[in-house]
Amino acid sequence: MDIHEYQAKEILSRFGVTVPSGGLAYSPEQAAYRARELGGNRWIVKAQVHAGGRGKAGGVKLCNSEHEIQDATNDMFGRKLVTHQTGPEGKGIYRVYVESAVDFNREIYLGFVLDRTSQRVMIVASSEGGMEIEDISANKPESIVRSTVEPAVGLQEFQAREIAFALGIPNSLTQQMVRTLQGCYRAFRELDATMVEINPLVITADNRILALDAKMTFDSNALFRHPQVSELRDKSQEDPREARAADRGLAYIGLTGNIGCIVNGAGLAMATMDTIKLAGGEPANFLDIGGGATPERVAKAFRLVMSDENVQAILVNIFAGINRCDWVAEGVVQALKANPVDVPVIVRLAGTNVEEGQKILAQSGLPIIRAGSLMEAAERAVGAWKNDQKQNTKMRAI
Repeated sequence: MDIHEYQAKEILSRFGVTVPSGGLAYSPEQAAYRARELGGNRWIVKAQVHAGGRGKAGGVKLCNSEHEIQDATNDMFGRKLVTHQTGPEGKGIYRVYVESAVDFNREIYLGFVLDRTSQRVMIVASSEGGMEIEDISANKPESIVRSTVEPAVGLQEFQAREIAFALGIPNSLTQQMVRTLQGCYRAFRELDATMVEINPLVITADNRILALDAKMTFDSNALFRHPQVSELRDKSQEDPREARAADRGLAYIGLTGNIGCIVNGAGLAMATMDTIKLAGGEPANFLDIGGGATPERVAKAFRLVMSDENVQAILVNIFAGINRCDWVAEGVVQALKANPVDVPVIVRLAGTNVEEGQKILAQSGLPIIRAGSLMEAAERAVGAWKNDQKQNTKMRAI
């Protein structure tokens, strides 16, 4: 689960990370009022969306008067911000964060992520802050500092000092940097985060270490332990299909193709999407119904996939271990009888109770296309979709 910049800053400040003064606004008038509250004569107005690259897309503005703030926010509110991370559909701007402008001398990149290889928290830092870590890695890889935290003892002060020295932090600011690093690590560990990123972390003209931007991502499976974090979820920033799926306990990722996938297991879902591509099609989604796929759960999955207007065929690929093919078959039949669809449905079943599942499909009287292997299922799905498209074209011509 992602949260907004201002939310991440509020959390990190509670763990000892210093952040600029700022205030949230939901209208141009409120943004101007926030500037008056903050005082000063220069402010930064930031669109609050779950995406990087806001500055290049016009989502971050430097303002020198309340009039400029109102003009900037008038342009922001209600429009879609399109960045390299949002895709062409963009993300809506419904709130902005007004922050006091800060003069700084240096920019630093700082990130905490889970390293799957070492099964540890990895600290990634660079003296070349202010740009994406991918750009830093490509253009100045020698500037990147990496350090792995031993979970039994956590981030020790000597380790934080080593990172500060490697980044060239002045001796007078080392203790501030240590406090920042340890605060980020505590927030990461105690709140079950999967990423904490500060870019840029700056050294200001008056010798403070300040987090000018912040991002945090959390493990959705651990949110039950942190209700104060789960309340920060902003569904307006999520794909509506993915939000509906999450609310129903399904793992769903929307894609841009036209063949819907209903699969059990993430590995099988990836293989199914690859096979669809190999057969000449494009997957419309990644949907994992999980290990305990009851008929009701399968029916929910069907309704979710069909809510995507781009779906022109559905491929159900189930390899039943903990699952049962007869349950899945009952769910498919139940879903199609309750909500008939006008697109081809292809089903491939294998594993536990496969004979019973095939019998349920065969006796249903529904136009379900059955397949024995994954490659056969993908080819039939692509073939059925293409044939359906040809028939629709002929009907329009008539």
